[in-house]
Amino acid sequence: MIIEIENFGKFDTSKPLSIALPLTNDNQNPRAWYVEAPIIEPVKGDGFVGTVAQGGSVNFRNISFNPHGHGTHTECLGHITNEVYSVNQSLKEYFFNAVLVTIKPAELDGDLVITKALLEEKLKGIASIEALIIRTIPNEEEKKHRNYSASNPPYLHIDCIDLFNKIDVQHLLIDTPSVDREEDGGVLAFHHAFWKVPENPQFHKTITELVFVENEIQDGNYLLELQIAAFENDASPSRPTLYKPIK
Repeated sequence: MIIEIENFGKFDTSKPLSIALPLTNDNQNPRAWYVEAPIIEPVKGDGFVGTVAQGGSVNFRNISFNPHGHGTHTECLGHITNEVYSVNQSLKEYFFNAVLVTIKPAELDGDLVITKALLEEKLKGIASIEALIIRTIPNEEEKKHRNYSASNPPYLHIDCIDLFNKIDVQHLLIDTPSVDREEDGGVLAFHHAFWKVPENPQFHKTITELVFVENEIQDGNYLLELQIAAFENDASPSRPTLYKPIK
């Protein structure tokens, strides 16, 4: 189906480009924050087995996972507030004009950091954008299966907030486990600054982490569809999808 968005362009929704990582129940599943692999197992009891392969009439399985540590997820400010607000209540629209940029993080004090200067170079000439997607390089296939725990992955420098406020970024997507440093003493400075917690809480803004953007997907403008599972929780598994503009 061809859809047209005023002042943004036409898009073919029959050609989606998913940038979500699937959830699996083995060590091929990406992990962060010291969690073990997800568990997907059949329900058993009272003579019932929830797997057709073992004689059951249906496949009927329990799934145990952590949205923050087990793959692509979208979170709201409830991630860092005393009251646990729900991303299912915060995200009320699902289509956004978006820009994808590829960044090679700079080395600062032994860390790999996405700096304001690097982003300004990529976003030159952009006055306003609803969603920003950041792909870091190198962008190996191994990212799809990596255990990020204790690896100090790349993160965003706090000065990037000034740029995001200037171009009015409402939804931030990144291919690392967190916008903040893995070990920061629990400060989570970037999360707080992006959502303006506690001084001016931005309930409508979201952060999506652990996306994976295939190398074949070029930098530029896209229509982003940001869909989540309807969990009443600060974060939910999500399936962000891009659509190319029709030229």
